[in-house]
Amino acid sequence: MLLGNLHFMACSPKKGTDNENSIASARLVENFGKEWQFQRVENTLNDNWETAHIPHTTKIEPLVVNDQWQGKAVYKKTIDIDSLNGKKWFLHFEGVMQEAKVFINNSLVKTHKGGYLPFTVDATDHLKENSSNIIKVEVLNIDDTTIPPGKILKDLDFNLYGGIYRNIHLIRTNKIYITDAVHADEVNSGGVLVHFDSITTQKASGIIKTHIINESETASDLQLGITFSDKNGKESKFTSSEKSVEAGGAISISEEINIEDPLLWSPKNPNLYEVQIDVFADGNLVDSKSIKTGIREIELQGNVFLLNGENLFINGTNRHQEYPYVGYALSDEAQYRDAYKIKEAGFNFVRLSHYPHATAFVEACDELGLLVMNAIPGWQYYEEGEFVENAIQDIKDMARRDRNHPSIVFWENSLNESAMTEEFMIRANSILKAELPYENIFTAGWIDHTSYDLFIPARQHAKPPEYWNDYNKPNRPILIAEYGDWEYYAQNAGFNQKAFSDLKESERSSRQLRGAGEKGLLQQALNYQEAFNSNLRGEQTIGHANWLMFDYNRGYSDDLEASGISDIFRIPKFAYYFYKSQKAPYTHDFSDPMVFIASYWTENSTKNIKVFSNTEEVALYLNDELIERKAPERNEISDELLFPPFVFKLNEFTPGELKAIGYIDGNEVASHSVETPGKASKIELSVDFSGKELAANTPDLVFIYAKILDENGNLVPTADNPVKFTLEGSNAELIGPENITEAGITTVLLRTESFSDALKISASSEGLEDDQLIIE
Repeated sequence: MLLGNLHFMACSPKKGTDNENSIASARLVENFGKEWQFQRVENTLNDNWETAHIPHTTKIEPLVVNDQWQGKAVYKKTIDIDSLNGKKWFLHFEGVMQEAKVFINNSLVKTHKGGYLPFTVDATDHLKENSSNIIKVEVLNIDDTTIPPGKILKDLDFNLYGGIYRNIHLIRTNKIYITDAVHADEVNSGGVLVHFDSITTQKASGIIKTHIINESETASDLQLGITFSDKNGKESKFTSSEKSVEAGGAISISEEINIEDPLLWSPKNPNLYEVQIDVFADGNLVDSKSIKTGIREIELQGNVFLLNGENLFINGTNRHQEYPYVGYALSDEAQYRDAYKIKEAGFNFVRLSHYPHATAFVEACDELGLLVMNAIPGWQYYEEGEFVENAIQDIKDMARRDRNHPSIVFWENSLNESAMTEEFMIRANSILKAELPYENIFTAGWIDHTSYDLFIPARQHAKPPEYWNDYNKPNRPILIAEYGDWEYYAQNAGFNQKAFSDLKESERSSRQLRGAGEKGLLQQALNYQEAFNSNLRGEQTIGHANWLMFDYNRGYSDDLEASGISDIFRIPKFAYYFYKSQKAPYTHDFSDPMVFIASYWTENSTKNIKVFSNTEEVALYLNDELIERKAPERNEISDELLFPPFVFKLNEFTPGELKAIGYIDGNEVASHSVETPGKASKIELSVDFSGKELAANTPDLVFIYAKILDENGNLVPTADNPVKFTLEGSNAELIGPENITEAGITTVLLRTESFSDALKISASSEGLEDDQLIIE
């Protein structure tokens, strides 16, 4: 008997056949992450095994990671199998950091190097019937210059958190089956590939290509049944001609597809299609697979980026996939919540820094409408030999894993800020183009080499004051891949990001923790505004991405990199609201009119009150008395913005309430208030779901916030009271120290292994009224 809850990925058989009974046996996929045994190997294995649920990190780290654990860890799991039933059995690993050795019943079956891309193990010949079977994974996470990004941890600008940190699936198929795309032997093969090469609002035409292996003992005639379904239930069905495949052979079947009146994908309307592929062998359903994709046309024409024929300026951010304490071990739902926050902040684009992020995150970008720049692992390191070959393999694996995602518009097959040779750049681009041999597949590189379709420099790679605004190579668009941090932080330090101790000017830096106070948060917002405005002057600039969305840890530094517009707990800073104000109102679900007062309004606050808003006019009131109603302020650092900030100058500080009201066409459409905080009085608990409720059957992570308020319910930003949390409920735990209160908010992580019964969280602090939160 197979342990775990199996679910089916099958569909209806071809119309006119009588193969209903074969559906259930076509393809079974089980989340294989529950109840592993785990231990870190300090010297040798011992009997002290812990229970681990995947995704899993090898060690819970402190908030500021300055001695990240590295070494060997072992995971093992036993499954009882009565019969293999003549099926194929696979283990699919989405991500293991960073070298994995997979053993089945003590036999080494697979060694995989690389922590950011998936691999699949064919377990069929190694499993025993009527027996217990032991799956063991040895995970090695040490400095290894042959595995991209290559740089050793103490010199690296991010961390490499060990463990089986992404999902594992157990897959069972018949012996005639659709293959896994990653690590296919042939170029441009493996799995399912969907590509549209002619797209209008009337019709989308392209191909669907499916790679199938016959491991049965007889030849078979294969036929595909294909169904595209849109969100309204409209179906487009296709049937391939029959193709013969010999026993032990493989075949790729391509079928032309035409979708009438397609629903096109875009950031405003992220329409997706569910694609169902049924494989019939001699008339019998033998495999079935479902994927999601979207239909959209992208072009680089001269100096513009076109999406579905319309000019679109790309306004984006960068993201590292790190969470506090648990490192990379995020749930699929947590990945979605990060994408949701990026969209909510007003962005239409995210660059995956500096490696491929989880499939769940890219799927969230598909669903929410975020353009994506995918990237191979790399940062300031290059070495000929095995490192280069592994980087080339990363390009192949990245392309095969992600080629059907409509959100991915650029492929950064470039080792970020690394001294790549011309030979490598030419080879990297030829490999990507061979994997995706279609028009409008755009590669991107940080070096301005003609093999790349798009030049993606960081703003700091050029000199002030123009930076890249005077770039003028004909028909050569650029996208500013990073801006707003390093050029303010280190001035002219170049690439040596370790040599920062004497360069930091805190009053000019964008690296501001949320606890830095008003002055620091306003400076960060001003830096981003100035750089954003400057970038808009570049005639060949098709877009830009700030550095970055969330604070994160680095291997080479003993403090948090704090240039995020939200902190590592995903709590917004003032700069977040600047970006939110740059999204035109009423353009999609995430673009309501907004107004935000960038002040705590205390006696230490500046009397020049800055208000971010995407409205036409803002009126500011102090204690219900109108200060001024005005249009936004335009000057040399806001003249290119769609929605410049509003600045109100007050003569003196008077405690009380500041209230801003935004107007469009003379009508009140948004408001925001801040009130001078009083003495800390009570705690208010909240949970951050950001578009996704807790997962019912798989591990999940959410942030629990304890805000310290005064008696009127105002946040007290100077409060640093330690908060104690307690949890009542099953299959859950709280992660994080209880004494880190920053700018009036204490945060812990709630991790659930599954969720069915209510959870009760309580928070208390001496001298404050406590609070309780029930999640049900």
